[in-house]
Amino acid sequence: MIPRTGDVVIVGGKASVQFADTRGLLFRVISVSDRPTYEGWVWLHGYSLDSAGTAIERREIFVRYDGLRHYRSRSTRRSVGSGK
Repeated sequence: MIPRTGDVVIVGGKASVQFADTRGLLFRVISVSDRPTYEGWVWLHGYSLDSAGTAIERREIFVRYDGLRHYRSRSTRRSVGSGK
């Protein structure tokens, strides 16, 4: 996944070993750096979020694109079998 400004992503161990186990986080992207890095890696600027989606800390993180997952809150998820 290639994140864009405003996206909320789940950052875990597949994105970087520093976020493995219980150190994963929800992260709201405010910018994607164009700084050169290793193939498949990116610097993201944004905010770590608590479970309510409130920003708790501004951070810059270095992660693998392939390890990021797009987050959808429960209120935006469709119910299984709802047809909506």
